Amino acid sequence: MKKENKSEKEKIKKAKKENKSQKEKLGTRFINTIKKRWLISGTSTILLIAILVTIVILINTVVQSLDLTPIDCTSNQQYTLTEESKQRVANIEDTVNIYFVGFEETDGAVSLTKQYNKVNENIHVELIDANERTDIAEKYDVTNDYTTIIVENGERSKILYSSDLYTYDSNYNTVDITEQKITSAILNVTADKIANIYFLTGYSDYNLDYSGGMYYLSYYLADEVLNYNTLDMLVTGSIPEDCDTLVITTPNKDFDELTTNEIINYINKGGNILWLNSSYSETQDLPNVNKVLALYGINPFEAGYIYETDTNRMALGYASCIVEDLGNTSIDSGLTRAILLNSTKINVNTDGLEELGVEEQDIITTTDTSYFRTNVSNTSNSTDGDEQGGFTVGGIFTKTIADTTTEDTDSEENSEEAEEDTTSEEEDATVSTLVIFGDNNFVSDIQISSQVNPMIFLEGNKDLMLNSIAYLTDQDQDITIRKNYTSVSSFTATEGQKAVIMRIVFMVPIAIILFGFVVWQVRRRKK
Repeated sequence: MKKENKSEKEKIKKAKKENKSQKEKLGTRFINTIKKRWLISGTSTILLIAILVTIVILINTVVQSLDLTPIDCTSNQQYTLTEESKQRVANIEDTVNIYFVGFEETDGAVSLTKQYNKVNENIHVELIDANERTDIAEKYDVTNDYTTIIVENGERSKILYSSDLYTYDSNYNTVDITEQKITSAILNVTADKIANIYFLTGYSDYNLDYSGGMYYLSYYLADEVLNYNTLDMLVTGSIPEDCDTLVITTPNKDFDELTTNEIINYINKGGNILWLNSSYSETQDLPNVNKVLALYGINPFEAGYIYETDTNRMALGYASCIVEDLGNTSIDSGLTRAILLNSTKINVNTDGLEELGVEEQDIITTTDTSYFRTNVSNTSNSTDGDEQGGFTVGGIFTKTIADTTTEDTDSEENSEEAEEDTTSEEEDATVSTLVIFGDNNFVSDIQISSQVNPMIFLEGNKDLMLNSIAYLTDQDQDITIRKNYTSVSSFTATEGQKAVIMRIVFMVPIAIILFGFVVWQVRRRKK
């Protein structure tokens, strides 16, 4: 019995020994296999990583050499050139150099400006170091300390600073105007002629000052191919010879004799005028103002406002804030609507236009559902006693002034000579154009509601104004739809929103790790 037990124990001991030996062999084999596979897998991984890094470097090098336009993911394509800018610079034959001083390659203004070169190879864009390009630095007095853009065409140049590329809307949100500024600068240094616009001051409450009701207009004027100035006749004593268009805003007092005579002489020389005249609540005694208007066949403005009865023509339900259709002339071609506020009607002396040598073309005519109310204190909805529409609120008046120095033809000259003399008189004739609106508020800073932008920002208002100036200065290329300023509002998170954001930032990665661990455990148990 003892022998059997001893024999059994020896068998068990031997089996354990063999099992241990087998485990050691399996462990050694497993370790060798792991080492071998790890070595193969590790070598492959390293090789794969090296290949991927090489591919990335090659792709990056190729993309940089191609200088591809970055993908613009903004909803309004803020960092992509508009078709308007492309069309306006496409045919420039001069060599234009645009130097960026103090900017980084990744700056949005740089990326946007490089797109001009893709449209026209004559436009070159270069980032420069003022310390290395001392010729540029000394010529334009710039350093790397200030971000500066130099747009150069030969001896003509325009300098922009980073602060010029932004403005603010009525809600004090930042507005990016880089494209407008760069395009305008390019056109300014390449234009054959720069128009000069003068705003007559001293007779109106409307002006381009901060408190003058037309401050925002100055931003848009700065983007156009023109120079704009104010004109104080008491200082200058005359209208400058280089005046291409004289802008007159709602006179609230009469012109003095000096100003009246200067304006009449200006008209007789072929000078052009843009006249903005809002309504008057009371009859104005302005004989000299009316004398100037009469040269174009326009009778004095009456006291009163234009109102609408059609609710579809009212802005925000205000009867005196009317929506009018556009698109009848070259000035408003491409525009659809304008919104007028407290406008008045233009009284045209139609019977006297031919005698005055004036041709008239309507820009804006109100509907038959409008009416003109002279008693502004009357708040009744009844239109009984009010003059019914439509009314001319905007028009083009072209006056032909014959050359008085042309000698009369001899009555005995033959018909062929008479025809030649007539042709000669037409060639010598001087033409003065007046573009007039019975509204000054449509291009003003006035807000009809705290929830609505200033009037100049609404519908086609600003473009109607700028197109009128372009028309009068014979710049047909500028009569177009301009890019609207777009606000970029910053986001400031509340404490609650910050807490939510922090939870997302930390919890999402932790959740992914836990999910991976659970999946690994499930797969491990299945094995």
